[in-house]
Amino acid sequence: MLPEFKIAQLRHFVWVAELKGFHAAAKKAHRTQPAISLSIQDLENKLGESLFEKRNNRTAKTELTALGVEFIPKAKDLIAHHDRLAQDMSLLASHKTGHLRLASVPSIASQVLPDILLKFVADAPDLHISFYDDNSNAVLKMVEKQQVDFGISNYFSPDEHADKIFTPIWEDQLGVVCPSNHSIAKKSGVHWQELSQHRLIMNGTSQLLQDTEAAPLLQNSQFYISNMISLVAMLEAGMGITTLPRYAFPDENTKLCFVPMISPDIVRYTGLVQLSNKSMSPSAQSLINIILKEAKREAVVHEKIDVCEV
Repeated sequence: MLPEFKIAQLRHFVWVAELKGFHAAAKKAHRTQPAISLSIQDLENKLGESLFEKRNNRTAKTELTALGVEFIPKAKDLIAHHDRLAQDMSLLASHKTGHLRLASVPSIASQVLPDILLKFVADAPDLHISFYDDNSNAVLKMVEKQQVDFGISNYFSPDEHADKIFTPIWEDQLGVVCPSNHSIAKKSGVHWQELSQHRLIMNGTSQLLQDTEAAPLLQNSQFYISNMISLVAMLEAGMGITTLPRYAFPDENTKLCFVPMISPDIVRYTGLVQLSNKSMSPSAQSLINIILKEAKREAVVHEKIDVCEV
């Protein structure tokens, strides 16, 4: 049967050999000298041979035997491997190393996550992060295939995704986005019927109008643009107006204006998505905790405000 070495015993052996005495090793280990002697004796019993030459003074066994000379570099390697493993696992458990993968819908990815991730990685310089920006369906598929630790998606039907858990975090109102010099920009709120006299550009979030009284707007729309960059460019050029959830509106854009839609009053819910039968890694759970904390601090439910100054 192979001997099972204790890291503490290996440390005691190395310290006695390096410091040339049991007294010095005991002082370094914050143990009594007899305790160090017993530790070395137990290690020798496991090996079946002595590690130190015997002398008349039993407390001065500091000269290595032939076995001790052979064993000390191996003992040091075992100690170093143990310490690296212990440090890696400690860092992994505290999210400071490893690889975290997450996916998010574009609105949260661009408006919310940059500040959160900046705070998150400040204390985890060795953590590798892979971040995917895509629509809700793509995010759900990545979660389902376990390509990411968790996702950030818009609300989905539990009946269609029974294997997933949705935790609502953000709530944003649907509004109209138009050029800042547009007639709608002066309003504090807009009714859907007022939009029928303007050219409406549909986008990926236009489906929020389905099954509402504003559904006729979709039938009369002449354009559909899926890419946000292209959509913004068309809006800035005066091609028309569009509807977007509040978080999807680019705040830094001074050429466009967001006006809340007051009828119908449509709210989109966005939150965390994870598999119901899969536990989170320490790094993923740590990021989730930060997201929840930040969302609570900044108020989960955003007030209905007009970002255009009249």
